[in-house]
Amino acid sequence: MLKGIPDVLPPELLKILMEMGHGDTIVIGDGNFPAAAVAKRLVRCDGNGAAKLLDAILKLMPLDSYSQYQVGLMRVVEGDPCVPTIWEQYTDIISGYEPQYNKIEYIERFAFYERAKQAYAVVATSESALYANIILQKGVVQA
Repeated sequence: MLKGIPDVLPPELLKILMEMGHGDTIVIGDGNFPAAAVAKRLVRCDGNGAAKLLDAILKLMPLDSYSQYQVGLMRVVEGDPCVPTIWEQYTDIISGYEPQYNKIEYIERFAFYERAKQAYAVVATSESALYANIILQKGVVQA
């Protein structure tokens, strides 16, 4: 056990966050996301929600201040009447850690999958909210 580390983060995910460099991306996938099919490195966080993991990750990892967008969300598929309620939670969490560098890009579904294939890692959750998939771009830890 360590002090100050959110208990939702398994050791494997902590190692991955440490290994990631500036500009690397990590995906938090909801329970419907094809995480195992797209991941270079897959971390299973079954039993946990995406918003809880987002909050825990952002306690440790800064977002990229040099990018146009720091966050990517899977855009609602055309014709789908779903209104993603989790996005508001995400916005609140991100803005709490990154009041300046919190620009969100809405990415078409299959383009999102392609970006996920290029991500440093994918975190699989049990999140049941629809369109809860999110990509974070790591920034620089400043002294």
